[in-house]
Amino acid sequence: ADGIHRSLLAGLLSRIGLRDERSVVSIRGRSATATQPPGGRAMREYLGARNTRFAIFPGSGLARKAPPAVMAAELVETSRLFARTVASIDPAWAEALAGDLVKRSYGEPRWEKKQGSAVADEKVTLYGVPIVPKRRVQLARIDPEQARELLIRHALVEGDWPYPIASNALYAFDRQNRALREELTEVEERTRRRDILVDDEAVFEFYERRLPRTVTDVRAFETWAKDAGPDALVMTRSELLDDSGEVDADDYPAEWTQGDQRFRLAYRFEPGAEDDGVTVELPLALLAHVEPEQFTWLVPALREELVTALLKSLPKAIRKNVVPAADWARKLLRGLSSDGTSRIETELALLIRRETHTPVSPTDFDLTRVPPHLRMTFAAVDDSGKRVGISKDLAALQARFAERTRTSVAKATAASAPDRSLERTGITTWDFGELPQLIESRVGGGTVRGYPALVDEGSSVAIRVFATAAEQAAAHPRGVRRLLALTVPSPLAYVNDHLTQAEKLLLAASPYPSTAALLDDALLAVLDEQIAGRAPFTAAGFEALRLQTSAGLMDALFGLVAQVAKVIDAGRVADRAISAASSLAFMSPLTDARAQLAALVAPGFVRSTGVAGMRRLPVYLAGITHRVERLADNPGRDRQWQTEVEQAVALFREAGGALPLTPDADARLVQARWMLEELRLSLFAQHLGAAGPVSVQRIRKVLSG
Repeated sequence: ADGIHRSLLAGLLSRIGLRDERSVVSIRGRSATATQPPGGRAMREYLGARNTRFAIFPGSGLARKAPPAVMAAELVETSRLFARTVASIDPAWAEALAGDLVKRSYGEPRWEKKQGSAVADEKVTLYGVPIVPKRRVQLARIDPEQARELLIRHALVEGDWPYPIASNALYAFDRQNRALREELTEVEERTRRRDILVDDEAVFEFYERRLPRTVTDVRAFETWAKDAGPDALVMTRSELLDDSGEVDADDYPAEWTQGDQRFRLAYRFEPGAEDDGVTVELPLALLAHVEPEQFTWLVPALREELVTALLKSLPKAIRKNVVPAADWARKLLRGLSSDGTSRIETELALLIRRETHTPVSPTDFDLTRVPPHLRMTFAAVDDSGKRVGISKDLAALQARFAERTRTSVAKATAASAPDRSLERTGITTWDFGELPQLIESRVGGGTVRGYPALVDEGSSVAIRVFATAAEQAAAHPRGVRRLLALTVPSPLAYVNDHLTQAEKLLLAASPYPSTAALLDDALLAVLDEQIAGRAPFTAAGFEALRLQTSAGLMDALFGLVAQVAKVIDAGRVADRAISAASSLAFMSPLTDARAQLAALVAPGFVRSTGVAGMRRLPVYLAGITHRVERLADNPGRDRQWQTEVEQAVALFREAGGALPLTPDADARLVQARWMLEELRLSLFAQHLGAAGPVSVQRIRKVLSG
């Protein structure tokens, strides 16, 4: 049947029709929707040649079936145009039969990655009837010029190849060109310009000049490339950069050197981005060793802009002496030099004072007014090179990743340690020979230094490798002290058994959770006094220290416990005095007095105060009692003195101090903390006598030193 119908179709090409899915007519000839005919039997409309529309005659056997495409022997118009003697056909048959009678149109030319060629959609019509509504064809057969253009733009320029080309030697030119473009894109990031690197249109023109007109798809390209050679399409810097594109590598360095360490620099030109400007990438293992001063100078190319911004950030009274800022920046830059130990604000202030005789200090520069891209960005990177943290504040970044830094240092230096399993826990005796004070290991472009130390873990000690010598110096003495407490004959049981009943009652009233915890803290305080900061790294040195501290340990502990009892008793007296003076009129001074008492007698106060400091605690507590008892004599004067104390306490907290004093506080904060108590004595209880001259100014000087 299909063969017969195909033969008949050769003479009935103008009598074909395609079913119109959008409309239905009733047998009475009125149009309706497919679901709701107005009456009678619904029938489909067909689109015929030259935009005619007809329906299959109701008496036909195909009237109810309504096939997608039909041909008719005749078209008769009665109540409407009907097709008679119809047959179902495949409209595609007509394309081969019609020959030049068909019309072809093309649309949506595009690059087809999987095929590696450009394609388009073809539409074939016969007398206006779309016998092939949409068919994908090769664009090169229709428009080879456009097919070639799409090949160049998508494959060569954008890299949209049909398969991976990383290991294909034929595409070595593509890898070289892309590497060069990425390298030169960095020039724009460094110089903060977008008019240096040529755009994709220039890259297109480069390939367009070199590629033959006959190359329109990937297969043809590969055939040509095999004969053309590997360098036929390789780009050069001069073809990608304009005349102003070259930069001095010294002005925009790729690495930053600090001591014997080298760090990678990255540049980004995207205002508002977190890493806009220059970013130095710091491996976690080296993060703790980095000092911020040198980075304030930024890279040489941006230094003039940085100095200009710093001058503009000065207060008006100073700024008027260095205008115009841009001219002064160029002048001052000639006299600026960095040794890597001072900030640029410090050197700039000195130079301005010398040039203008204007008093200027580094703090006069308002860094918040300096554009973000003129302040170095610090990025912490892990072993794989991935950024794990980013900040303009190096100290904040170091604090945030302190533990990860220590872990990275331990891991990096493990191979160089005498014992690869140097880090240990649960140590109760010195059974590890000599503990190295420094371990070094080369990682990438820097030297990772680890500082092993003993760490106090309460019932035992551990060996940990720290990132800085300062961390080692803070942890190791406490670890040695704990190990001494674990290895010397413990006098705690004997001391506890020989306390008087009064002492036991006083000690039970301490802020410690138990008397045993207090005695353990007292033992550590005595050991601190006896070892006097000595912290050996060898078994022989530890043994000598252990023997030395064992002698006289009992008597020293008895003496300290007796002193602690006096302190607790004095604290109880002060507490009762504060409670007795309770009044809304004196709420502020009483609150201050109770806060002072809580900071002096707090959990852990024995060790944080120390044996020497414990002798002054009863005096400080007596000062509280005296102040509270005399509070009603002159409330105004007390308020004046309290304001002075609050000013000193504020300075102490701004410098990083805390009340009660933390065990790891540095010597400067420890000295200032006890000067606060001496200041209180000099104001509120002068008859008790302060230990030397003390004032807010002296405390400020100690904190700033």
